[in-house]
Amino acid sequence: IRHGVAVVATGAGALEPSEYGRGGHPGVLTHQELDRRLIDRDPELARLRAAVFIQCVGSREPERPYCSRVCCTHSIESALALKELNPELDAYVLYRDIRSYGLRERVYERARREGVKFIRFDPGAKPEVQPDGEGLLVRVRDAALHQDWEIRADLVTLAAAIVPYADESLAQMFKVPLTEQGFFLEAHVKLGPSEFATDGVFLCGLAHYPKGIDESIAQGRAAASRAMTLLARRSIHVSGTVAYVDPRHCSSCGVCVAVCPYSAPRLLESGPWAGKSEINPILCKGCGLCVAACRSNAIFARGFSEEQIMAQIEEAFV
Repeated sequence: IRHGVAVVATGAGALEPSEYGRGGHPGVLTHQELDRRLIDRDPELARLRAAVFIQCVGSREPERPYCSRVCCTHSIESALALKELNPELDAYVLYRDIRSYGLRERVYERARREGVKFIRFDPGAKPEVQPDGEGLLVRVRDAALHQDWEIRADLVTLAAAIVPYADESLAQMFKVPLTEQGFFLEAHVKLGPSEFATDGVFLCGLAHYPKGIDESIAQGRAAASRAMTLLARRSIHVSGTVAYVDPRHCSSCGVCVAVCPYSAPRLLESGPWAGKSEINPILCKGCGLCVAACRSNAIFARGFSEEQIMAQIEEAFV
């Protein structure tokens, strides 16, 4: 598709956990499954006597060392929603660290006032969930009080990790980087949080890293604004120190296309020089990778031709 700019907003998915009896007991749910029951106004939820929320299921582990950010607030809000249906409900949040950052701290304070119990566990001693008749028995050691808890729960909700799609083919298509975890990596965390080093490609949402809806909206607006700064221009001024191809010497090997981190070179599909390489001066940063990699000596950097370089050397030794 021929286009002017691109916004990468592929989102992310939710981990399907297998821990804590997930899949083996109907009372063990993920956040999304509990949300669906709350939206559908399941009458069974009002009859619950005890509900347990277990945090960091799949997050902050060796294979996923990052925090999924929204899980703590999600659990607290779900606990409050269940307390509204049944004020006598005993709600427990089993956590490693509560991260209700920013104004979400108010939700945490409200949960404390309304009697939601928070129990901190050590990563080396995770909670245990076992079927107990029609309900569930949850055992956990309180890392703060150094005592063991046994909770008979009707419902256990797992805060499953946010998992990136890790679309390497998309990253290679646009020549944009991925982090070790599979999220897309911005140009600069402070100066370009919605941009890539590749001009004309922008980033927003969960494709970037786990974040709340409000942050995704803010970053989406930033990406759209940055895209408009390009689309609204009638002309674009570029640097003069860019590479160019002499098609008479080009062997159509495609090495320049492969090595360029900015997707500037392409092989022409039609015209008198079909199959030959052409470099887009808008995308080119003048790094010289293609000049050094060209096997046919067909690519040159403006301002750095052999004649110009030799003239500088000769002048230096006069």
